[in-house]
Amino acid sequence: MVAGSECTTKSPYSLLDSEPLPALAQKGSTPRFVFEGRQGTDPATPGPFAYGITSSPAPSGPDACPIFHFFGWPPSGAAFGGAYNPMEAVEGATPGPDTPEAYMDTQEYKDIKRMITSLRPNS
Repeated sequence: MVAGSECTTKSPYSLLDSEPLPALAQKGSTPRFVFEGRQGTDPATPGPFAYGITSSPAPSGPDACPIFHFFGWPPSGAAFGGAYNPMEAVEGATPGPDTPEAYMDTQEYKDIKRMITSLRPNS
């Protein structure tokens, strides 16, 4: 994993959910749980959506760098998250292609968010 790499290509983004995680703060930086997406190059195909923990600043403006869920944690950092595929069936969701907003209403998403936002240091 490369941290601190330069972002050369930005895409339209959407931030669907965000919550600060003060229990994971390190050296003045408070990571956030996020559920976000990027528009792909093919308008007929959904772009990537992912949830996880990030220390990156929230994008400003309509475009953002590729999704990179990484947060500072001694000795160097950590990654914790997963991807959402609107074409994959999710228990509790309506049949057929889903929307990220509808996915947020499923028990699966609620459980994932609860698990990620409940993380605490072990020391």
